[in-house]
Formats: sequence, structure tokens, C-alpha cells
Amino acid sequence: MDIDDRIQEAMQKTELIRAPKRRLATFGSTTMEYYVVTELTEQMSAVRDGQVLAERPRIVTPYYLLHVEGFSEGARRFLGMMAQQNPHEAGIFYTYKNEPHSMNVVSEPLGVVVGNLSARLESEDRPLSAIMRGVEDVWDLAVMMFIYDLTRRAAGGNYADFQRHGLLNMDESGLPAAARQQIELLFAVAREDRSRASELVTELNRWGVYQEYEDRFLALFKR
Repeated sequence: MDIDDRIQEAMQKTELIRAPKRRLATFGSTTMEYYVVTELTEQMSAVRDGQVLAERPRIVTPYYLLHVEGFSEGARRFLGMMAQQNPHEAGIFYTYKNEPHSMNVVSEPLGVVVGNLSARLESEDRPLSAIMRGVEDVWDLAVMMFIYDLTRRAAGGNYADFQRHGLLNMDESGLPAAARQQIELLFAVAREDRSRASELVTELNRWGVYQEYEDRFLALFKR
């Protein structure tokens, strides 16, 4: 069995048993706790736990993403096509960080472990916790599918929240209001801490507006 077939088989066996009861926050970061339970034998299971840290969702455009590092060549070509067709079409960009914590082996069948864990989370009222059934040799696939599900569930509500606050509105230069807001925040941060100025100039360049803000940026370094 090649790797693609193995992944496909694992995806079919991976299941989100308990989803978080809250979606990702629109105007702040969110920490979701997860448990991945896998079957080692009929009477033995492994339980892994960790956290997924979701940064505050960002409003971006294809033009902006084209200037963000970390995309494959294929993804960059796609973004280039989108930037030519709809350079200023607003979308939501999610950034995650996975932090695995521990793994424990339990001498109980998977179904029993999942049932006990689910009952405990309910009794402790933990709305930001999730339980997944995974496959042992590719258990982290469950985490990837969990992150995908988080994004799918949150996107519509986050988009509506941004729209209600007028943050998707574009100005004449093609920048969403949220981008201007982020730039002003980074200026305030850089004024207090000059070492953070690189973050500001990176953001200005990604939006292609450095020249517009050049005088203000250089003024940060005048005594």
C-alpha cells in the first residue's frame, strides 16, 4: 500500500467524536484542547493530548498572500492567478500552532476510553475541548482534520462579524479597513519598541503601500 492509499484509509477511520462547543473568535486568539485516542490492541488504547492555538483571523487579499512566505510553488502560482483576476478580493487567513503535550497508554478498549473521556469533559464543562479517534501510525492526521473542521465551522461567522464592523470595506487603493487598522496598530507598537519596526515594514510591503507610509515610517527613527 503506497502512502496516498494509507492516508486515504486513515482519513476514513479518523473521526471527530466531540467537537468544541464554541467557534474560533473573530477578534482574538483561541486555544482549543484536543485528545486523540488510538487503538493499540482490542484491550489497549493510546491517548494523546495537546492544544491548537488559533491566532486572530486576518483579512487578506490574493495580492497580500502572494507576498507571504511559506507557500509552495504551486500555491504561489495559484495566488498569482487570483491576484491578476481579483487582486483586492477580501478573504480570511487563519494561522495555527499545534502543541502536542503527552501520550498515555490505557489498558481499556478504545470505546471505553472515549466514553470515559467524553463524560469527564462534560462534567468539567470544557467547551473548548475536542475528542478524536485516530489511527496510531498517523495519529497527527486527526489533528490536521480537526484544524480543517475548526476553519470550516468558523469561516462564515467570522466573515459576518468582520462585515458587520465594516472591516471588509475597501478604500480607493484596494486595502480593506482591517488592513489599515492593523497597520496603525503596528505603528503604535513600533513607536514603543523600535525592534518591532521590521514587522511594520514587512506588513507595508505585503500590502504594497510602503511608499504611502514611508515618511511616517522613517520618522520613527528620528530623534
